[in-house]
Amino acid sequence: MTMQVSKTIGASDKVALDAPIFDPVAFRLSDEQAGIIGRAREIGQSVFAGRAAIYDRDAVFPTENYRDLHRVGLLGIAIPKKHGGLGANYQTYALAAAEIGRYCGATALTWNMHVCSTLWSGPLADDLDMDTETRAEHERRRAVHYKRIVEDGAIYSQPFSEGGAAAAGGVAFGTEARPVEGGWIVNGKKIFASLSGHADYYGVLCTEIEEGEKASRRNTLYLAISAKSEGVSVVGDWDPLGMRGTVSRTLLFKDVFVPDDSALMPRGVYFQAAMRWPHMFLTLSPTYMGLAQAAYDFTVHYLRGEVPGMPPVKRRMYPTKQIAVAQMQIKLEQIKSIWFQAVTEARANPSKEQVLRAYAAQYSVMEGANELAALAIRTCGGQAMLRSLPLERIYRDSRCGSLMLPWTAELCLDRIGREALYEAGETDD
Repeated sequence: MTMQVSKTIGASDKVALDAPIFDPVAFRLSDEQAGIIGRAREIGQSVFAGRAAIYDRDAVFPTENYRDLHRVGLLGIAIPKKHGGLGANYQTYALAAAEIGRYCGATALTWNMHVCSTLWSGPLADDLDMDTETRAEHERRRAVHYKRIVEDGAIYSQPFSEGGAAAAGGVAFGTEARPVEGGWIVNGKKIFASLSGHADYYGVLCTEIEEGEKASRRNTLYLAISAKSEGVSVVGDWDPLGMRGTVSRTLLFKDVFVPDDSALMPRGVYFQAAMRWPHMFLTLSPTYMGLAQAAYDFTVHYLRGEVPGMPPVKRRMYPTKQIAVAQMQIKLEQIKSIWFQAVTEARANPSKEQVLRAYAAQYSVMEGANELAALAIRTCGGQAMLRSLPLERIYRDSRCGSLMLPWTAELCLDRIGREALYEAGETDD
């Protein structure tokens, strides 16, 4: 799991690699961090970028990319080193994911769903309260999941949405797990479930309900359900505006037996995480940080006459183009600054200011990426709308970000305004 990309991907030595989005020296990253993030950038630019248009056009899952992610160790990026992974922390993962998103948004977004299964059960869970017995059991269980990923290349997903307020944290999840001997019986559904039909295990958030009890968010379970389990099915078509390669169809669970060892977190730990580790819900944003950079990159290459496959016609000498690039550069640096600060502050029990900044970073990235893509299209002109060039796809992919739960753009604004004006427990009564 420590091999170098250049030793496994022959195309990489033929590509002049782009500069990193976040320069390791300027942003004070360690050599180990820079190596992991560089690995993501290298495979993204040299391999994933060339496949992205096909996955988008046909709305098919990037299966080949996942084989490559496994081969270079990135399926286990957040798995602790003692379990064979790279041991990346939250910040390192986020920066690496931005580099993947720069070259293939659908791969980065689905990779996030996979990585969160290990990020949440790994370094995030390590920050939370568990008694000695519970922690030992969690350690034993997560080792099973990590071994599947590291050794076999197993892909985990994280279906979240159900079409109601549960994904936003407003109510208990409608997907229910009823305790039985040796595990649970799960019934329910998840919509917009990325990797549907392609993941080996679905990391399902569901509500544990004993006979006669009412559903409660406190009883949320996080279970890894095998895609081969009886009662698991994938339904519906997938032909969306953007992020077409995520293949986010609907998952159905009908009387699915899930054994005890399938728990990705012990009882009560997910609810504790949702209350104490809010940055866990910021992990969709790296993809869009990458797309923001991609929109800027394309514009600069286009105006310099450096887009592969196009005549080397320069358009950089026009003042209107120069002003537009300046506006894009300013917008991009604003997004990078707040986002980098937010992912660097990710931890248990953040301050009120840090939580507000996380909301602001989410909003800035999700809205800003599409604003940059729109400005790029206007600056580059009519040819930028052609499907043969990546900017049209970047625009469509970036439009989807602000719609995604649990932190949509509207929810971020609502929470910033309310939490800035009220302290916990305050009312106007």
